Amino acid sequence: MSEDPRCCGTGTCIIDPEGRCWCGQQWDGEKMRHTSLAPLQEQDTGETKE
Repeated sequence: MSEDPRCCGTGTCIIDPEGRCWCGQQWDGEKMRHTSLAPLQEQDTGETKE
C-alpha cells in the first residue's frame, strides 16, 4: 500500500478524493487541518414539520 503524502503522520489516514479524512480533517492544499463543526443543512423534502 502506498503512503499518501497528505497523511497526518499516524499512518491511519483514509482520504477521499475531496481531501476529507475519516478523522474529520480536511486537506487545505498544504496540510491536513481540523474543520469547523458547522451544523448540517436540512434537505428540502417538501414536507412540513410539526
